[in-house]
Amino acid sequence: MNSTPDWINFDGTLLRSGTPFLTAASRAFRYADGLFETMLIQKDRIRLGANHFDRLFSGLQFLGFAPPASFTPQLLEREILGLCAANGHLPLSRVRLVAFRGEGGLFDPIDPLPHYSIESWPLPVESTDLNDRGLIIDVFPDGRKACDSLANLKSNNYLLYVLAARYAQDHGLDDCLVLNSQDRLADSAIANLFYVLDGQVYTPPLSEAGVAGVMRRYLLENMPAAGFPVHEAPVTPEDLLKADEVFLTNALKGIRWVAAFRGKQYINHTTKKVYKQLIE
Repeated sequence: MNSTPDWINFDGTLLRSGTPFLTAASRAFRYADGLFETMLIQKDRIRLGANHFDRLFSGLQFLGFAPPASFTPQLLEREILGLCAANGHLPLSRVRLVAFRGEGGLFDPIDPLPHYSIESWPLPVESTDLNDRGLIIDVFPDGRKACDSLANLKSNNYLLYVLAARYAQDHGLDDCLVLNSQDRLADSAIANLFYVLDGQVYTPPLSEAGVAGVMRRYLLENMPAAGFPVHEAPVTPEDLLKADEVFLTNALKGIRWVAAFRGKQYINHTTKKVYKQLIE
């Protein structure tokens, strides 16, 4: 398996990895004017692909893009799987799809057509397993996320999460939780947040400023029928200190259980059951 991608896809054309395809006038570079999706390719399929494309196309509409009729989920899926095959990254790989605006200044006429790029990387088989060692997490103290209409987008403007991830690295943490403007928990640097208390599962509603995660959506839609009562409710750091379990979710890892938060130790009984019934 080739660990280094030989090819990238730009607007449907395969380019050698490292080939420049943006200029200094790119609005994506200047203003982060675009969206991205990080996807898991498993057995030649995009896991939760419908959720990914629903989020992407809803976000493009919100940002004022006007994709041509040919720009469809089916097209993007073919391009994604074709790139993975060209790079030798099937059957298990990570893909990053970015949709972004073309060139122009802040007040220039805005091209409504999206450009896109696709990259792929191979993953080891065990990367989708439930983690053996629980995560150690804390809260990023130096920024807040606004509870507004932009908060749920998977936006290219990811600076707050970049800083949260760097804070985690600098402080020996596995991940870092992000606060909203009300000092409640929105999500983490790379995941959505869930906790378990007395057999009930809780997660912040999207009105609390978290990214609209595709795995989060999948679990909310499927946990009740699987016997896991789940509730959307605001979450504070103090709530986590009372919780029995905490787990994080994203498209690549599925579920990862948390072992400790600010000295509080957690078990993972319910987390294991959710993983086995809904992820594995």
